[in-house]
Amino acid sequence: MTETTWGRGSTAADPSESTATDQRWQLVAPPLVRRPVRFHRNDPRTALAVDLGKIAAAMSRRFGMGSGGMIGGRLALGLQPKALQKLAIGRRVVMVTGTNGKTTTTQMVAEALRSRAPAVSNATGANMLDGHVAALMTHLDAPFAALEVDELHLAQVTERFGPAVIVLLNLSRDQLDRIGEIRTVEASLRRALAQAPEAHVVANRDDPNIVSAAFDHPNVTWVSGGARWKDDAVNCPRCGAHLGDGDQEWRCACGLARPDAHWTVTDCGLRGPDGRMRPLSLSLPGHVNRINAAFALAAALESGCELAPALERISRVHQASGRYSTVTLSGRTVRLLLAKNPASWLEMLDLVSAHDRPLVLSVNSREADGHDVSWLWDIDFESLRGREVAVTGDRALDLAVRLHYAGVPCRVAGSVEEGLPPEGGEVPDVIANYTAFRDLFARSVAA
Repeated sequence: MTETTWGRGSTAADPSESTATDQRWQLVAPPLVRRPVRFHRNDPRTALAVDLGKIAAAMSRRFGMGSGGMIGGRLALGLQPKALQKLAIGRRVVMVTGTNGKTTTTQMVAEALRSRAPAVSNATGANMLDGHVAALMTHLDAPFAALEVDELHLAQVTERFGPAVIVLLNLSRDQLDRIGEIRTVEASLRRALAQAPEAHVVANRDDPNIVSAAFDHPNVTWVSGGARWKDDAVNCPRCGAHLGDGDQEWRCACGLARPDAHWTVTDCGLRGPDGRMRPLSLSLPGHVNRINAAFALAAALESGCELAPALERISRVHQASGRYSTVTLSGRTVRLLLAKNPASWLEMLDLVSAHDRPLVLSVNSREADGHDVSWLWDIDFESLRGREVAVTGDRALDLAVRLHYAGVPCRVAGSVEEGLPPEGGEVPDVIANYTAFRDLFARSVAA
């Protein structure tokens, strides 16, 4: 049976369906989904690498040494350096990258793809080459893959094979001692897309850094949901000229300009390239996840999925690797929220502003977080005035000083458990940065 979805066509009867580049949209029939061509089974070296990688991953899980999301792929890559491109043969692979929202959006994409056929994903967040290989090994016959990729590693991926779809979410400062300045990341993304001219790109038209990365690519679907964090996108990424408010229309003298949106997230729902408004009801909270859902839906449609079943599966996603999950921690029920940098803290603080639940903030500064926490001073903690707040983590004192100058009284606790209020009342929220969140989730139990 032939399925249909929205895709680029040659003409449309309704002129209102045109975009800024005078493209039209119509219903087209995507290619039928086929099983991956398993050439690696005729390749003894790849077959051995996959088999031993699976054994290593299983042993890691069996002896409680980890999820196996990296070790199996690392071993397979060591034995067969071409394992990634071998395992990608015959699959439609969607790569998702950006500073914030990668894990959640990747899970949404994976669920949407499963509305049509089996799909694998690096659900544990192992988002470099070994994690991609480990994910692709889990189901060798799955025709789809949704893979989260670290921003600086997308170019390494596109050197090896061409993904079917590349999703570019956003760019903001994060782990400056590891990743470097945003301009470095933008240049890396631009290089990655140049290596994948046949891929379809789904990109954020509200982030000038992402616009610059995708602007020259021949196949782009632009998504818009508004930009709350704007401090990293006030100047043109290419020439440095001042752009002003990224949410407004802008055009730089160097030629870079804000494109028109194909998909737009509003308070009423999701407007598609056909001009129709569709309801967008999600299990995950917050406007940021409505935007993530729009990216996931656009990527799924470009992969040949139908809109209604893809959107229905996206709407059922209620947590992603523990993010937004309600768990039991040492006998106490809490909701876990992840915030890694100023942009994501802004979104999480906006989310918790909708209620007065007790709040615990936990900040570490380990290698995976970045050792520099000066970014705490870029966050509008003033929104927490009048709240019951406790702080903990390796950098609890730094956080307490920042809150003091924001006019937010807080108490310093030795652990999240110590920071929780007496039992009874509403379920507390815990906002934690990467390693703090990871450790909390690892020792929690689903509520």
